[in-house]
Amino acid sequence: MDTASLLRAFCDAVEQRKGATFADLFTEDGVYHDVFYGAFTGRAAIADMINEVFYRTATDFRWDMHDPVSDGRTLYARYTFSYRSTLPEAAGARAMFEGVAIMRLRDGRIAEYHEVANTAPALLDMHFVPERIAKIVAKQGAALKARPEMARHLVT
Repeated sequence: MDTASLLRAFCDAVEQRKGATFADLFTEDGVYHDVFYGAFTGRAAIADMINEVFYRTATDFRWDMHDPVSDGRTLYARYTFSYRSTLPEAAGARAMFEGVAIMRLRDGRIAEYHEVANTAPALLDMHFVPERIAKIVAKQGAALKARPEMARHLVT
């Protein structure tokens, strides 16, 4: 599957709540690292992430990928993403994000998905209180510090 088709299938599957279709874009042992929910490993877990986790507190997803770059092993794409939050405090607000998708590819499928996302505007869109925002940002910071490539940066 060419890059444009892969990215369109990726976004369409999320927007249409087609977890199995989304998961089929991944290798059997594929991993999806979500900025909020953490890692989901294997097709069954990835399908459940879309069908149950994503749609548990949101609806009306929109996802677009922009300016993809790939060497056949790694794929980067800037994205815009939004959904309508069903959380009570959000009062139906549309939460909007921008980010970069980083995909490791193997045999024409996604072996690993990571993202770097600007989540702050979405947290404000959903009317989260400052304490809740601080808790989410602290969790994201801890996850960043736990990554192997950050080890050198943690040395005092």
